[in-house]
Amino acid sequence: MTSLANRSDFPLLVRERDLHYLDSAATSQKPRAVLDAIRDFYERDNANPHRGAYALSARATARYHDARARIAGFIGVRDAARVIFTRGSTESLNLVASSWGRTNVRAGDEIVVTGLEHHANFVPWQQVAIEAGAKLRICGLTQDGRIDLDRLASIIGSRTRVVAFNHVSNALGTINPVSEIAAMARRVDALVVCDGAQAAPHLTLRVDELDVDFYAFSGHKMLGPMGIGVLVGRRELLEAMPPYQTGGDMIALVADDRSTWNVLPHKFEAGTPNVADAVGLAAACDYLDTLGMDAVREHERTLTAYADKRLGAVSGVRIFGPEAALRSGVVSFTVGDIHPHDLATILDEAGVCVRAGHHCAQPLMRRLDVPATARASFYVYNDESDVDALVAGVEYAKEVFG
Repeated sequence: MTSLANRSDFPLLVRERDLHYLDSAATSQKPRAVLDAIRDFYERDNANPHRGAYALSARATARYHDARARIAGFIGVRDAARVIFTRGSTESLNLVASSWGRTNVRAGDEIVVTGLEHHANFVPWQQVAIEAGAKLRICGLTQDGRIDLDRLASIIGSRTRVVAFNHVSNALGTINPVSEIAAMARRVDALVVCDGAQAAPHLTLRVDELDVDFYAFSGHKMLGPMGIGVLVGRRELLEAMPPYQTGGDMIALVADDRSTWNVLPHKFEAGTPNVADAVGLAAACDYLDTLGMDAVREHERTLTAYADKRLGAVSGVRIFGPEAALRSGVVSFTVGDIHPHDLATILDEAGVCVRAGHHCAQPLMRRLDVPATARASFYVYNDESDVDALVAGVEYAKEVFG
């Protein structure tokens, strides 16, 4: 099995020929097409958009507008003005919790999250609940690391104001049934917030068809640059919400005693926008479309199944999460009594890059009854040789630690 993408498209992987990069769930490597798009903007069209009356500023404005439209098309959103650029999923989710949550959640209300959440979709809602005097309810998991849908249905009730959950778990790779969960929330008119940080890089998205109120993801996990992310919101909610930040470009009128806000999406994009990285993210969408998102999913499913088989044959290895067909390209595991941090250090000596720790999911680790796991995560530039190197490194670590 070869990699889906040509490894030579990725300058870092060309330079580090012996590197087995298995940490794409944290951040992906960047193809030359993305790096070139960012450089091209700065070399050809760099200016502050929107406010300039000169041609160069108009070109920068057009690049920013075109990038938004391209990304909207990639994720299946017809109304591109609902695509709000942020620094990433964390800021997107904090925007919703701060702007909508602090305005609408009251004492006695309930906010429902799951035991699978990344801290970015857990802590903001926890803090809103504490401040408002609301109750945070945490849905449990099945034995194989999926959201317990029966339990979820039982705790969503008349007092539920928000249901927040991830599309794909960053720690286990579990793929969750978004539309089914959204339908549960709709029955009680609760807000539906979906963290799509681990879904956008791996799955064909049709956000308009998911029936969620907010959907968040980051560019850097899907071949794009760091520092750019997206929040897609329902238009009527975005228009009713107060702005998350105030300043330049998000205002319509500033009087001495009051201000009014600009139209979407500018209302939520205060200050000079990150045009170059928006252009880079649009280029990443082009690259992924060239590969085909169905092919991306099939490639990682096959590779994850291979990793499960190879690692599962090593004595002492415990793999967490459901079967490979129900996961993204993530294998989260432990090896006997070897601490995941020690394991990752040994693997690094062999040029194998994995993540070790709680993966910003401490509530999940408590439910798994482990302090941490090692996590290998695959993407379009990985192949079976990366898995083989991982398994060899695990075997060597077992020898080192006896």
